[in-house]
This record gives sequence, C-alpha cells and structure tokens, in this order.
Amino acid sequence: MALTNDYIRERLIEKFGEQVTGFTEPYGMLTFEAPKEMNLKVLQHLFDDEELKFQFLTDLQAVHYPENKGKELAVVYHLHSLTNNTRLRFKIYTGIENPDVFTATQLYACANWMERETYDFFGVNFIGHPNLKRILNVDEMDYFPMRKEYPMEDQTRIDKDDEMFGRGGTF
Repeated sequence: MALTNDYIRERLIEKFGEQVTGFTEPYGMLTFEAPKEMNLKVLQHLFDDEELKFQFLTDLQAVHYPENKGKELAVVYHLHSLTNNTRLRFKIYTGIENPDVFTATQLYACANWMERETYDFFGVNFIGHPNLKRILNVDEMDYFPMRKEYPMEDQTRIDKDDEMFGRGGTF
C-alpha cells in the first residue's frame, strides 16, 4: 500500500485526536500542527510507527511571526520516510517570552546542529539539548538576528543612492 497524505492524517488523528490540527497540503506536502508540549510524542510516533517510518529529519528551522501574540515563533520540522519516499512538515508554535521547546536530539542526532542554529538565530531554547550554544554568531551577541524586530533598512540614508548600486537610471 502506498503511503498517502490521507492515510498519514488518519493515523495521526487516531493516535492524538484533536491535538493535531491545521492539516494542509501545500505543494502536495502534508503539513500539520500540534501543541509545543507534544512535539516529542508526535515525532516519536512518526519515527516508531511500523508503517510510517519517518526516521530522517531533513530540516529543522524557525519562523518569526511577530503579529501572532503568544505564538510568535514557529518551529518547523521537515521529516522524510525513506522507506516510503514520503515527506511531511510538522509545526509547533511558542511564545517569544518563553521560547522553550523539547529537544529532538535523542531521536534524531542531526537535530543537534539544526537546533543550535535555530537557537542562534531565533532564540528558541531547546530543553535538554546537550550543548545549546551559539554556532555561527559570536557568543557576545545579545539578540537573535532573524527575528523581525528591527527595520530592514533606513530609507532616509543618503549614502545608499540607488544609482550607485545599478538600480536607477537606464540600462
């Protein structure tokens, strides 16, 4: 039997009921959400289930949604079932005031560096991570650069003339 998005959805709802929500299929990839306290339970189920076998963590990152009060940070897991050649996207949301999420390093060894990078750029605190410290930015940095907390560019600067960068005039 081929592993379909409908079948995966059914298995998740069978196991977790109404705790898994927001099922969509952008570009054919099953995407869903769960409360942040459930991330390890859902990941463990997807990993251990004899039919699903999502045992490869392709990517883990965060997205900052400053307009979502209490759910400003989304942690997004991209999982791949190599046996079934099927991918899915799993999201959890956390507030920026308390960005604590359980680490997935015991389940997926590759989550180690991905979680460090996500901490480094977004400030997500992965509880239980074996070595959660900055990986690309300097240790002295006291902010998280990928959060949408600062203006992109000061539009009143005169030293940023568009013509100097080939964006004005004719070509």
